[in-house]
Amino acid sequence: MNISLLNPIRVITAAVLIYCVPARPAFGADTAPPIASSSHVVTLAELEERSVAASEGRQRDLQELDRLFSSEPVTKALQATKLDGEHVRRAVALLDNDELARLAERSRQVRSDFAAGSLTNQQLTYIVIALATAVIILVIAH
Repeated sequence: MNISLLNPIRVITAAVLIYCVPARPAFGADTAPPIASSSHVVTLAELEERSVAASEGRQRDLQELDRLFSSEPVTKALQATKLDGEHVRRAVALLDNDELARLAERSRQVRSDFAAGSLTNQQLTYIVIALATAVIILVIAH
């Protein structure tokens, strides 16, 4: 009796599978998986270009801050406040890109203001202390 009940169930199951399953293979040689379509939102060349630009920008920002913290007036200001400029320069490398870019921009402003004579040594010392403290706090926070 069980044999007679299994045959109709098998026939119905086979019919449903044949009807519902598509005739083409899911991932054959001539078809690509749905995820790997030929048109991506961002091309590999664009990704590489953006990566190189971000890396170059980060390197410029690191050099800018290194220039500031290794300059003579800033070195003197750091020594006067008992801060080690080498530690600050190493800590700068640990910042993320956004924080690094913001500090590099401030560094450019400080250097141009000091070169133009619009900052006194005391003002430069305060700014350097603030920048060094910001670097240390940002590194510790991460």
